[in-house]
Amino acid sequence: MTYIQRKDGTLYDLQQLGIRTKDFVVSAPSLHHNTEEIENRDGVIDLGTTEGARTITCTFRMQAVDMQDYPLLQNEIFKLFRSKEAFYLIDRREPMKRWEVKCQDAYDIDQRYVYGDFTVTFVCFKGYAESVGTTLDPFTFDSELWQIGQGLTLEDDLVYTHNTSNFRIYNAGDVTVDPRVLPLKITFTGASTNLKITNTTTGDMWQYTGTTQAGDTITLDGVRSLKNSVSIFSATNRKLITIASGWNDFTITGASGSFTISFDFRFYYI
Repeated sequence: MTYIQRKDGTLYDLQQLGIRTKDFVVSAPSLHHNTEEIENRDGVIDLGTTEGARTITCTFRMQAVDMQDYPLLQNEIFKLFRSKEAFYLIDRREPMKRWEVKCQDAYDIDQRYVYGDFTVTFVCFKGYAESVGTTLDPFTFDSELWQIGQGLTLEDDLVYTHNTSNFRIYNAGDVTVDPRVLPLKITFTGASTNLKITNTTTGDMWQYTGTTQAGDTITLDGVRSLKNSVSIFSATNRKLITIASGWNDFTITGASGSFTISFDFRFYYI
């Protein structure tokens, strides 16, 4: 069984619409090895590896109420899978992970009376599934945002808003959250002078050579650095904070008095 979720949050249960999922097949990660050849030297130099897009191949069977209903349901299918705008594909076996996809190719529906069989290949350009929930959502199964198999630890409380100078942030996903390519929002509220945020696990350090008052807010939103919604990028060291898979140890310096800092991101899975 499969869900489709639009960017505006609208959720469609395909089975309730008369569309049964027969297969939901995710391709293995696509690896691109970058190399360089040097004259008169054996082999090649490994310049690193990147991951490409992934494909998801789904086989469906539609069932109309009668022959008059068949073209109406077929039209609904064409609208559902229309791919000018990306949408999310969710396998009901893992309902708290979603794939941002577009249809890769055209497809035909093979009609047999009120039934129609068809196969759709979707492409996930990001190459990863993402958690439905974010780190600022409640980490309870009652919230219906989390499931077994998402890398969540039951041994420690997962906290993503802190008010101390030393704390830990947990990335339950398989992928480093790099704000150059994946959404990450860090929000600091409080007074500071030459504020410095350091991820000692990755070695990343961001610094602002300025001051804030108790009611001011600094936001690192992707690659942007903002103070009360105004860019302060030129007054920073122009670095970024990444969140590695697993535990990340953080240190805050330059803060004075009480403050809060929060981390808002999703987890990404191979």
